[in-house]
Amino acid sequence: MSRSLELIVDGYIRLRDRDALEGLLAHRQQLRRQLVSVTGVDPGQAIAFVNQEITMIEAALATLAPE
Repeated sequence: MSRSLELIVDGYIRLRDRDALEGLLAHRQQLRRQLVSVTGVDPGQAIAFVNQEITMIEAALATLAPE
């Protein structure tokens, strides 16, 4: 998992910016859908990386009170 994404997520948590976290999550989920549909190469490592990022973002969202 990238340190840069970790810092971005931490910043959004400090700002309590649920919308930004949800947008980031939606982007990563779309990226995962695109990677799953790739043919001709093995996107397994990239999918695993994106899954780790999604898990981190979901954990961050869980720390914020629901709207």
